[in-house]
Amino acid sequence: MTPEQIDALAVWTADRLGAGTVTLSPPSKMSGGAIQENWKLDAEVVDGPHAGSLALVLRTDAPSGVSVSHPRAHEFALLRAAFAAGATVPEPLALDEGGAVLGKPFYLMRRATGTANPRALSRDTGLDPHRPALTAAIGRELARIHSITPPRAELAFLQQDPRPPVKRRLDEFRAQLDALPRAYPALEWAIRWLEMNAPANAATVLGHGDFRCGNIMADGAEVTAVLDWEFAGWSDPMEDVGWICARCWRFGVDDRVVGGIGDLSDFRRGYEAEAGHGLDWGRVGFWEVLATVRWAIIALHQGERHLSGEEMSMELALTGRKAAEMEFDVLTQIRAIETGKMERMS
Repeated sequence: MTPEQIDALAVWTADRLGAGTVTLSPPSKMSGGAIQENWKLDAEVVDGPHAGSLALVLRTDAPSGVSVSHPRAHEFALLRAAFAAGATVPEPLALDEGGAVLGKPFYLMRRATGTANPRALSRDTGLDPHRPALTAAIGRELARIHSITPPRAELAFLQQDPRPPVKRRLDEFRAQLDALPRAYPALEWAIRWLEMNAPANAATVLGHGDFRCGNIMADGAEVTAVLDWEFAGWSDPMEDVGWICARCWRFGVDDRVVGGIGDLSDFRRGYEAEAGHGLDWGRVGFWEVLATVRWAIIALHQGERHLSGEEMSMELALTGRKAAEMEFDVLTQIRAIETGKMERMS
């Protein structure tokens, strides 16, 4: 950001926060943010409800994004709804939907403490005594998110589809595969298996859409923030569960089913204590397959951005290679589920 933009941002922030004046530190770009950019900055606020020192994150568009992700105004509304529901999310403070200050839309939110680093959360031995409590806390957070149900006037931008959530997702998968220049028979077969084994429609809730290790910030046994809401939408509550439990998001710690962090029993305990009801936990395997197919298709599209010459990137190329691993995982998972069925029938 230029000095002029920082000065304009300070004036704008003071106005939005009801402050006399705001002094901003030079912003520094935070790590990650392939889809969106996050900038760290500190504010000294004079007068108003936020007077004092304020640790902030400015979230805005990256140069190249993903078409299915929400724009900043929608993400801001989702954060406000989650914050009001008691979910541990960074408090959303101010939105510039039109991009008048920086030339592109952005919003400001409080900066959370802790780490979202997947390798630290899954492999740090110092976290081991806290894993049962942390995993239960993650379950509670998801239950709070799922307490938000349609219709919600402030979330009217979210598509409400008469199709069951599973049917809608599988239709999306087929369209996304058809858009690729090559065929992927293993994924086509897996989609057909999912279609034939789909559970009955459940209640529709607000799904985070990317609820996993890496988007959950923690400090010891406490969740300090659930991040990155750009893929949220109305969904089956089990879709978020399958996503965080899928092997592709365990970061090599396969015996800890919930994101490489902890056990499903602890997650379930936290979810049910908060929600006051259970879910169809016996179908977690189905939703893990769906999650793995979804990640494989995302990886293929990311890789195609590189292969097509649209955006030359080693990271995109390597992401595309992950799809082969996901195909293997899908076939292995389905075989395990079908073998279990046969053993129960014998």
